[in-house]
Amino acid sequence: VTGVKARGWDVLVVDDGSTDHSGELARKAGAEVLRNAEKSGKGGALRQAFGQVLEKNYEGVITMDGDGQHAVEDLEHFLKKISEDPDSVIIGNRMNNAGQMPLVRRLTNRLMSGLISSICKQTVPDTQCGYRYISTPALKVIQLTSNDYEIETEVLIQASRRGFRIHSVPIQTIYRNEESKINPWKDTVRFITYLARELMSSSR
Repeated sequence: VTGVKARGWDVLVVDDGSTDHSGELARKAGAEVLRNAEKSGKGGALRQAFGQVLEKNYEGVITMDGDGQHAVEDLEHFLKKISEDPDSVIIGNRMNNAGQMPLVRRLTNRLMSGLISSICKQTVPDTQCGYRYISTPALKVIQLTSNDYEIETEVLIQASRRGFRIHSVPIQTIYRNEESKINPWKDTVRFITYLARELMSSSR
């Protein structure tokens, strides 16, 4: 929050039912904080934030996870690409330097990214990266319903179907000792279910 605020940008934090005073710390650092008493899931938190972005009529939003895996200095790559194509979706790409990424995550990401790229008919090397820019024109027309991690895929498929370009920019691959909130079995089933639903709807 401090690093982004130093650039003169507004910062919105969704405190999704945390129990470690994260929201209070973010507010003291200068962020606007939306607080959920109970967890709504990553998708629910993002949809809540996107509603705020549209309400305040920003040009777009850059999403960053709150676990330290997204470096503030990598915002420069997004800004350069935004200046070239402001009405687009831009995804951080860790896969050119994925050595720090756990092997299972790396292999799963490559498989999913290949599949989703074929559906989007655009090359997206790192479809599961949460560090991304979504323009307001795209936010206004995509219809998001996911409450969990599959929202990352939903944004890409919905935006591509409505004609928006999806770009990728290089970002650092940062993994420390964070405990992932992703449940490999539960979230994989949820992802496959969502993808099957999307494929069925597109074939009608």
